[in-house]
Amino acid sequence: MPEANISPTTEDETAASRAAEVTADEEPGKPAEEAFREVTPGDALLEETDADEPPRTGLTPRQARRVRIVVSGVVMVAVAVALFVRLGSAPSVLTMGFYGIALILSGTAIVLSRRGRTRVATGVLVLGFGAVALAEWLLASVE
Repeated sequence: MPEANISPTTEDETAASRAAEVTADEEPGKPAEEAFREVTPGDALLEETDADEPPRTGLTPRQARRVRIVVSGVVMVAVAVALFVRLGSAPSVLTMGFYGIALILSGTAIVLSRRGRTRVATGVLVLGFGAVALAEWLLASVE
């Protein structure tokens, strides 16, 4: 007579029972986790689409980080040279402050690029220097 108190099996229990069945057929010394791999319906689809896609073009993430670091470093050197030239011609605390902000933004972009935030680093570089250039232009037009 069948028992009335039988609960349905869960996915974990079925996976464990499949693993136990596979381990009976496996080679000695091979763990059950390596012998049993549950295949989902999406696995076959992923394998087919990976082969059909063209190879990825463009920079790898590591190359993108290096490019942004080099660009930020070059901009930092250019700002330092411009600061030196500007202070020689017309010393001003505001000018020094603007170029100091630009140097800080370059350093921030380098740190962000090292941490993998290359798009944010580019945004900081472009928007920050746009704001500094606009402020410098406004200061020159007031004088």
